[in-house]
Amino acid sequence: VQLQASGGGLVQAGGSLRLSCTASGRTFSTATMGWFRQAPGKEHEFVAAINWSGGYAYYGDSVSGRFTISKDNAKNTVWLQMNSLKPEDTAVYYCAASKSPWRTVSSGGYNLWGQGTQVTVSS
Repeated sequence: VQLQASGGGLVQAGGSLRLSCTASGRTFSTATMGWFRQAPGKEHEFVAAINWSGGYAYYGDSVSGRFTISKDNAKNTVWLQMNSLKPEDTAVYYCAASKSPWRTVSSGGYNLWGQGTQVTVSS
């Protein structure tokens, strides 16, 4: 199983971007899917995650109310809609998959990672 993230880019503060993560393999529909980000010199930060059915999503405090995670199991794809972007949202964003069905906000709980996609928000 592989994860392929895309959709990053350069945007002005207040703008929007939508990240996509497409998975290969049959385990996608049974996994918790998450997004993390890492800014230079900082640790991985939990951004958002969604359960296997897509019915339960949860967010990091810094993005709650601005970002929305969604998934389509038929398309093996999870999205992260990012609105009202701020310069502090600048980071490399990673999608990840976890076998755990429970609320999982630690990067250690995810066993499969995609390559990162750069998001840069200018002030």
